[in-house]
Amino acid sequence: MTSTVDLAKLHIDDFRPHQDAEFEMQAERDRVVPLNLTKIEPAGNSGRPGGAFSLLFTAPKGAWLPQAIYPVRHPALGVIEMFLVPIGPVAHGNGYQAIFT
Repeated sequence: MTSTVDLAKLHIDDFRPHQDAEFEMQAERDRVVPLNLTKIEPAGNSGRPGGAFSLLFTAPKGAWLPQAIYPVRHPALGVIEMFLVPIGPVAHGNGYQAIFT
């Protein structure tokens, strides 16, 4: 995964058209984990234009990955270096959250 998106330029509205879409998380050099963007929520005021927001992703059931910064790819959005935190089991898989403040 190459060129990455500038996190400071992302807004909640960049993700809304992609709710329920599949993303790919580069978990290890040779392992890609499919993620489904299941929930998009505003997260209050912040220094970010448009305010803070939260993204909830669902990965297939299986071993949990630790919280870390992972390259996440989407065909329309490109590669986004996201800090993903495991939040526990969710319907149909493992939940991971990214918060943009």
